[in-house]
Amino acid sequence: MIAYTTDKAMGNPCEIFVVDSRTADGLNAADPIVKIPITNGPKVTSMLWGPLDEYLVTGHESGEVVQWDLRSGKTEGKKTIMTHEHSNKINDMQLNQDGTMFITASKDHTAKLFDMATLEPMKTFKTERPVNSASISPIKDHIVLGGGQDAMDVTTTSSRQGKFEARFYHLIFEEEFARVKGHFGPINSLMFHPDGKSFASGGEDGYIRLQEFDPAYFEFRFDY
Repeated sequence: MIAYTTDKAMGNPCEIFVVDSRTADGLNAADPIVKIPITNGPKVTSMLWGPLDEYLVTGHESGEVVQWDLRSGKTEGKKTIMTHEHSNKINDMQLNQDGTMFITASKDHTAKLFDMATLEPMKTFKTERPVNSASISPIKDHIVLGGGQDAMDVTTTSSRQGKFEARFYHLIFEEEFARVKGHFGPINSLMFHPDGKSFASGGEDGYIRLQEFDPAYFEFRFDY
């Protein structure tokens, strides 16, 4: 199955669609498996599947995180849990390796770690600029996040002032321990490789950077 959302435009509400990817015309089907209209709420800006595809978790323009139950068999999903830990738009959400937790990246200058089943906030990673993307390492207790000054303001800002580095934090202690430079515009997307030995970043500058970790990274031990 595939889940996707529509944007709020031309007087139509934002909607979530779940379609069967096995059918050739699934994405254009008039009757999706599940259709969830977001009639009285802010639009969906990011989305994740829960374990066994039993529910969806959506991040919203207002900073809300919502869990939608898809097991009822009805045509509309049921909102079961909602939390409002962010004060601004959620730009990205990514799962950890086993799908028990996920991390959000928000325009409110923070990334937050949540329990997937309960949406309980567990950790907060703070920065001085909007966070556009965040990813969890599959092999170490590390997260990487990126963002920077809003793209409309970067023409008069140096990369140092704009905070365009990929920033590494300890997952448990919430402390920043490293930065990787390279982009000269805001970072829009980040992802660890599944083997945890490298990561990729995509920026407003139009570049995709693939970074392989030096041996020193794997020998690093966080002092606490």
